[in-house]
Amino acid sequence: LLEKMADVSLKEAALIVGVVAACYWNSLFCGFVFDDVSAILDNKDLHPSTPLRNLFQNDFWGTPMSEERSHKSYRPLTVLTFRLNYLFSELNAVSYHFLNLVFHVVVCIVFLKVCKLFLDNRSSVVASLLFAVHPIHTEAVTGVVGRAELLSSIFFLAAFLSYTKSKGPDNTIVWTPIAVTVFLVAVATLCKEQGITVVGICCVYEVFIAQGYTLPALLDTAVQILRGKGSIPFSMLQTLLKLIVLMFSTLLLVVVRVQVIQSQLPVFTRFDNPAAVSPSPARQLTFNYLLPVNAWLLLNPSELCCDWTMGTIPLVESLLDVRNIATLTFFCFLGSLMVFSLRYPGDSSKTVLMALCLIVLPFIPASNLFFPVGFVVAERVLYVPSMGFCILVAHGWKKLSNKSVLRKISWVCLAAVLFTHALKTLHRNWDWESEYTLFMSALKVNKNNAKLWNNVGHALENEKKFERALQFFIQATQVQPDDIGAHMNVGRTYKNLNKTKEAEESYMIAKSLMPQIIPGKKYAARVAPNHLNVYINLANLIRANESRLEEADQLYRQAISMRPDFKQAYISRGELLLKMNKPLKAKEAYLRALELDRTNADLWYNLAIVYIELKDPTEALKNFNRALELNPTHKLALFNSALLMQESGDARLRPEAKQRLLHYVKEEPQDSNGYFNLGMLAMDDKKDMEAEAWMKKAIRLQPNFRSALFNLALLYSQTGKELMALPVLEDLLRYYPDHTKGLILKGDILMNQKKDIVGAKKCFEKILELDPKNVQGKHNLCVVYFEEKDLIKAEKCLVETLALAPHEEYIQRHLNIVRSKIASLGAMEQSSHPSDGTAATEAKKNSFQNLKEAKSEKTTTQSTADNKEHSKNKKPTEKSSVDKTTPKKSTKEIKDIEKKRVAALKRLEEIERILNGE
Repeated sequence: LLEKMADVSLKEAALIVGVVAACYWNSLFCGFVFDDVSAILDNKDLHPSTPLRNLFQNDFWGTPMSEERSHKSYRPLTVLTFRLNYLFSELNAVSYHFLNLVFHVVVCIVFLKVCKLFLDNRSSVVASLLFAVHPIHTEAVTGVVGRAELLSSIFFLAAFLSYTKSKGPDNTIVWTPIAVTVFLVAVATLCKEQGITVVGICCVYEVFIAQGYTLPALLDTAVQILRGKGSIPFSMLQTLLKLIVLMFSTLLLVVVRVQVIQSQLPVFTRFDNPAAVSPSPARQLTFNYLLPVNAWLLLNPSELCCDWTMGTIPLVESLLDVRNIATLTFFCFLGSLMVFSLRYPGDSSKTVLMALCLIVLPFIPASNLFFPVGFVVAERVLYVPSMGFCILVAHGWKKLSNKSVLRKISWVCLAAVLFTHALKTLHRNWDWESEYTLFMSALKVNKNNAKLWNNVGHALENEKKFERALQFFIQATQVQPDDIGAHMNVGRTYKNLNKTKEAEESYMIAKSLMPQIIPGKKYAARVAPNHLNVYINLANLIRANESRLEEADQLYRQAISMRPDFKQAYISRGELLLKMNKPLKAKEAYLRALELDRTNADLWYNLAIVYIELKDPTEALKNFNRALELNPTHKLALFNSALLMQESGDARLRPEAKQRLLHYVKEEPQDSNGYFNLGMLAMDDKKDMEAEAWMKKAIRLQPNFRSALFNLALLYSQTGKELMALPVLEDLLRYYPDHTKGLILKGDILMNQKKDIVGAKKCFEKILELDPKNVQGKHNLCVVYFEEKDLIKAEKCLVETLALAPHEEYIQRHLNIVRSKIASLGAMEQSSHPSDGTAATEAKKNSFQNLKEAKSEKTTTQSTADNKEHSKNKKPTEKSSVDKTTPKKSTKEIKDIEKKRVAALKRLEEIERILNGE
């Protein structure tokens, strides 16, 4: 009979689907808001790269259950559905909202099947429709994290339906449905903790519905047995056996759950649930008052709010508080319903009893009766209790509609309730469109919650509207002056507005609100771990001042002393110690952090940077590789490890360096540095066309890219395309007019390729304007004077150059050549023999050629000297070509000199790349 009644027709299912779609279609246009950010956007457990086992080791928010900051909310199956969403659509919010909508439809249909066990067909549909449209469900359905409620409810109801089939003919026990029930209870609990409460509903159903006992009958039987006037009936023994199996299974689930949370309750602050830390009787009076508050939200869901923490509901601190009347009225009404349902037999009392069970038992975990929770009121936890409420309403409507006098008005009232609730739900969904709309809607309901003011500020801050965000953060500090987080928010926003003085003042206020260290007492148990970030934020602010680095270090150490497992403090302190040029201490800080978390890729990356500072590239590369093992897309590790391989000079590492840079540019396609370094690798491999393409791509992304411009020009000069190098050098010098090496290369090309002595002279003169002591520029200008046949000026110039570099042998040698030429020309002027004039012309030609070659040699020698000075791992070029100066060189010798000049210029730019950190 029960199975027949519990069938749901296709028409009924279609009606429910249509109603739910009409109420929640606009939820598909909402984004990720509020808790969705932590559970979806910031949760690495959703990513395919994260091992599946992590879902069963971490809490709902992706925090390891073993960590004290964990909320201990263990819902791996819900997270698994998020992961499936991510697999198909990554972070496209539409798919997440659509799946929630589907789950809500499933719950409504299964709920209709449950209603048919206790109500007639029409009343069951009414209850299901009221449940489908009730506005209290928007948080569970439209908020993505509410999926925990939806999934848990599906298995919760399925477990109950399975248990209803455990009674066989002649009151025999059918064990298969019981085994299925236990399994479904476990699944429901892995979706959300309240799933386990269905066991209590099954127990009540077994005793009062399946066996038909009433409370007076049970008491009479118990009294008879105690007096020895009777024995326990066989049917009652069977009932006890079923209940024992259920309770034992439940106990086993509870033990496993306690083991999972490692016997630790989550740490909440007084701001999350003020009543939980209040003294008696305020704690008891407030907790009891919250029951009629939740009942009123079910009865009149006109003012809904996403966050009921902090000062939303003031504490009930006295018995004289008028709100105690509401508490008393609620308990009187609830008590009368319980007496009616337990005392009297009949279908009506059974329906009321099951409705009360659905209201009361699933709400117990959120009631603060057994342990404090992290909220005052939460609309989403009313998802399952509202089922019992809807059954009560439908049952009452049935009673009214059966009376001819009230039949019409009952239908009108029902239609009005369903229509207004549907409209309210549709309108409420738009509040969840963005964080700003959600928290602004909450402020309309409640202006005494500092967290709401903070959250509106955060929403504006994310949009870079810092001035407006600051107003909301300041309002939060006025609503709740002792809210540490609000003062931290004010400080951070002042910092974003570059008002460091005001930022420091706000951080200092937040720091003053922190409790003092009590020796031997665990700090984390008295304050939220994230409040310790005030020390990190303050230290990060003041360390911008070089004179306050020690003060910043003291703040980091203070945070560590309060919480020795405060990972972020070690990371920030390591960065500071590097800045203070204390790499060994920085290494200690990072190693300590790695003891706390060896799966953090950023820590391995930071440790690699420390080893670079310690001049240990081999160990640095090992740590870069470890970071990439943990996070193959770690952008900084990809880039810097590739640079390290490139600078090692080991040709065997170049292919891997190239692969990492290619991976990097795939992750960061708009970063010109990646393409530039690919170009440098191609130059090292003598792949000139590939190098040219990479350099051009880097310049397209960043037209003023200094090193890319110079290296492209250098590449052209190396490959015999000097004239193509000139426009690139023009661009370089337009952006960087004081680029000395660019000026040298341009002057060299103008003199040797275009024979533009005037243009070359301007380049070398510009160098001397920038740096009067630049030996290379000065010497090359002397060559220009010689080219202009101004030997006296050339001599004077070389004398000045020799004074700048008295140990450079080639300058003295070139000076001797010029003086010899001056003497030779003077002797020829005193002779009038024609053949002597010809000889003089030939001698001049030879000497001139000699000095031009010397100029080329100087370019090579000086470039090599620069290379030796700045890059100790490069081999200096031999000076044999300079030492063997002769009056006239062969074509082969001139080509050798030119090759060395090109190679030296390339090394010159390699040094610049190292100096620029590019």
